Amino acid sequence: MGCSDQNCEKGNSQELLSIQMKVPIDTYGCRSSVNGTTPPKTKRHFYTDNILTATGEFPQISTRLDWRDYLGAFKVRWGIRRNYYRVDPGLYALGIPNERSDVFVTANYKLSFDLVRKNLNGMNAWLLVLDTKGVNVWCAAGKGTFGTKELVRRIQLTSLDKIVIHRRLILPQLGATGVAAHLVKEASGFIVRYGPVRASDIQPFVQAGYKATKEMRRVNFDWYDRLKLIPNDIIYNIRYLLSMLIVMSVLSGINMNGYSIQQALRNIISIAKIIAAGYIAGLVLTPLLLPYIPTRNFSFKGLIIGIIVSILLFFNHSLDGSLIVNLAEIFFISSFSSFLAMNFTGASTYTSLAGVKKEMRIAVPIQIVFAALAVILFVLEITI
Repeated sequence: MGCSDQNCEKGNSQELLSIQMKVPIDTYGCRSSVNGTTPPKTKRHFYTDNILTATGEFPQISTRLDWRDYLGAFKVRWGIRRNYYRVDPGLYALGIPNERSDVFVTANYKLSFDLVRKNLNGMNAWLLVLDTKGVNVWCAAGKGTFGTKELVRRIQLTSLDKIVIHRRLILPQLGATGVAAHLVKEASGFIVRYGPVRASDIQPFVQAGYKATKEMRRVNFDWYDRLKLIPNDIIYNIRYLLSMLIVMSVLSGINMNGYSIQQALRNIISIAKIIAAGYIAGLVLTPLLLPYIPTRNFSFKGLIIGIIVSILLFFNHSLDGSLIVNLAEIFFISSFSSFLAMNFTGASTYTSLAGVKKEMRIAVPIQIVFAALAVILFVLEITI
């Protein structure tokens, strides 16, 4: 999530020129209007009315979530149509804002949008929604879609400078990596002010004179935050589970006399149990126990949990087969758990792209060695 690859030099005139250029409005899916100020084409359940401004009408939205919002959030947590869970980018009104009301900025990922509007309950404010392609603020900032160009572009498309008399934007702190505040000011005249990490702190932040406490700036990643990410990871990684089940079930039919389909079918349940153990160790137990597992590397955290889970299964007599097969199962569970836990790095708040690449250079060979040992032991069991 670093911004080392972004050119944010103030003297970059080519960058500034490209930001200042306006693009055709129809590329953003807005209705025909010179400045893109008409309400979005599709009326959503959270629209309550339209607010008339000097440049046109904008949709007024509710700050109360209903069952459709909660159902949508539940579905997206389980990876159901996650890439389509978005709202139209543009300007929205909360309460009855005027030309002096604050302008908050967020992504068009609907979970982010809902969280912000819910926590602006009771306020009269404007909400400027950027087109982040349905990605949350933090990830979009890393990808560049929650960035300087899109922010300036959205200011221009909505003619925000004609709607409010101040020149102040309040952005989420997690979007800072994607936005060059000085370029925004040069291109639009608006000053970027970073709000708190959590939407729940927005109103205390405003009431404190737009000052954030240390706690408001702190990025937490507690057990509940990690728990919310587990369902989507379970669904997203189901492909690995099914692939391993098919491959290992097919291989389990090999014996000294050639190949037995009946033997492969008999082994499916035992194999499924072993794969499920690695799956749960890597995708459920490792994220939940993350701060308590030694080492900083996610892959080694998963490896440790995988070893612990497989040893517990061994002493509980839950592993089938001989001692050699049990050792193979321990190696497999540990390797699979390590691989799945390593994938969780993208959902965490304390990893970087450089750190992940460094970890993979060390972890992937170890995972391969453990998997190879499991295969060797399985083959050895067949041949002796």
